Amino acid sequence: MPEETPVLDALAAMTAVSIVGSELPAREHIIARLAALIAVDAPTASYLLNAGTAVEVGITLEDVQSLLVAVAPVVGTPRVVSASAKIAEALGLAVALAEEELEEELEEELADEA
Repeated sequence: MPEETPVLDALAAMTAVSIVGSELPAREHIIARLAALIAVDAPTASYLLNAGTAVEVGITLEDVQSLLVAVAPVVGTPRVVSASAKIAEALGLAVALAEEELEEELEEELADEA
């Protein structure tokens, strides 16, 4: 039975609608979203929610670092430091989730072979 995730589903749908309704290319759209997340001191979960899309459109760690430098004069040092920590935490969570998913797939493959 699939997990029910109504909040995540709603957020994903809102994100999809905003991308489709925007005239910006996908990469620039995600850069704008990340800048907005930094500006509002978004929680770690918000960065995690956008991480997959950011990777899909080619956002690199260097891009994120440059973005933090670019918005620093506008949003200030505390927001940039806060965002840096939350982005690092989100990346750590994304890696941990990916590792867990790979382990589960490997266990399923091993069980199928047995």
